[in-house]
Amino acid sequence: MTQARKLAAGNWKMNGTRAALAELEALARAHPNPSVGILICPPATLIQTASAAMADTPVEIGGQDCHAEPSGTHTGDISAEMLVDAGATSVILGHSERREDHEESSEDVRAKAKAAQAVGLVTIICLGESLAQREANNTLDIIGGQLAASLPDSCCATNTVVAYEPIWAIGTGKVPTTAQIDEVHDFIRTRLIQRFGEAEGGGIPLLYGGSVKPGNAAEIFATDNVDGALVGGASLKAEDFSPIITALEGSA
Repeated sequence: MTQARKLAAGNWKMNGTRAALAELEALARAHPNPSVGILICPPATLIQTASAAMADTPVEIGGQDCHAEPSGTHTGDISAEMLVDAGATSVILGHSERREDHEESSEDVRAKAKAAQAVGLVTIICLGESLAQREANNTLDIIGGQLAASLPDSCCATNTVVAYEPIWAIGTGKVPTTAQIDEVHDFIRTRLIQRFGEAEGGGIPLLYGGSVKPGNAAEIFATDNVDGALVGGASLKAEDFSPIITALEGSA
């Protein structure tokens, strides 16, 4: 099977001012020559400054969302082209907080992904089930539906990352068992290969997200078809995110 690249991605969410750029500098110093990809997605207000600060380092900068349209009367929104112009290389799309708080559908995510890929952004497309859906044994049906509807036909190994983030594990401290993670990631990998073929579907990185911390990262990364993590709170401080990166390097 094609080996997907390894990626440690941090989602700062609505956290961080210019003072937080010191954490990026510390992260870059700690990992001057990483064997895995490192991506931080700060608030939109910091993308341009962060991108400039990390220009000569391995740390890449991404956005947390984008609009599906290139421009227009969309007050408060940011287009994919604007993210590129600010220095972003990637964008997170379909995070459960966007799906829930902003009522984004998988079709909305698909349109955004298509727009982002058209201007050269790598799209990190998030999938995840609620606790009620997990307890009703509907996880694979939910994930399968989101996967089919959220990914445009333009997806390939170089422009797409899929992140499985069970909603009930995000910021709660609850983590699925490795068997549960393995089941979902194997399912996603199989579906990707069926749709996009062995080379592309097998090469799309699959990230796990949801209460990933230095203490559990190595165990999660040892699971089949886990190519990295999409990390929330633990990515805000270099001293917390750095051991996660090191654990991922150890699994490569």
